[in-house]
Amino acid sequence: MIEIKNLHKSYPMGKESLHVLKGLNLHIKEGEFVSIMGSSGSGKSTLLNIVGLLDVHDEGEYFLNNQKIEKLNEKKAAVLRNKFLGFVFQSFNLINYKTAIENVALPLYYKGVNRKERQKLALEYLDKVGLKPWANHLPGEMSGGQKQRVAIARALVTSPKVVLADEPTGALDSATSQSVMDLLKEINREGMTVFVITHEEEVAEQTDRIVRLKDGLIISDELTEVGKKAQTHV
Repeated sequence: MIEIKNLHKSYPMGKESLHVLKGLNLHIKEGEFVSIMGSSGSGKSTLLNIVGLLDVHDEGEYFLNNQKIEKLNEKKAAVLRNKFLGFVFQSFNLINYKTAIENVALPLYYKGVNRKERQKLALEYLDKVGLKPWANHLPGEMSGGQKQRVAIARALVTSPKVVLADEPTGALDSATSQSVMDLLKEINREGMTVFVITHEEEVAEQTDRIVRLKDGLIISDELTEVGKKAQTHV
């Protein structure tokens, strides 16, 4: 589903350049639940942005769903994002003046889905995350956990192949964090590939596999206890 070979990425810093990713190799199969860990500056966010087609790599190869990603203009990148990827951010990224149902329906608008079908699907996905009664509420009327569940419903509404979650529990208390993780585990059980950036060990341990980055390189890539159990049941 996601295959990365010898990936490099640098950013200009005055006369110098900052080499952020230094030859990464990573393979994530369809249906895996993988967490990416590392301290600030390790390259986690840069990796997520490249996987999410929000940034481009300098060297190496990136394949998404067996399609080689190179020389995409923003229009082509947007089409692929809409087709394959769903995003969940720490800061929720909801539009404050739109209701929950309008926020969830937004990706369907960009896909050209008609209004009636958008409303129907958005309501179904709000129901899936337990927020159907909040469909007509604005983000300002919701708790952090509710906003994150709206964001997850928005990520899922286009039936993406991969959900990319950037610190999805970072702004939440522990009980709410667990409910968000339970939701991500549920969508993974339904067959979706889930890719989580986190700095929380207790979050990472709930995924199948932990990839640790340091200074732009992968220093370990191991199955968790959850992942080992899942493999023995295959």
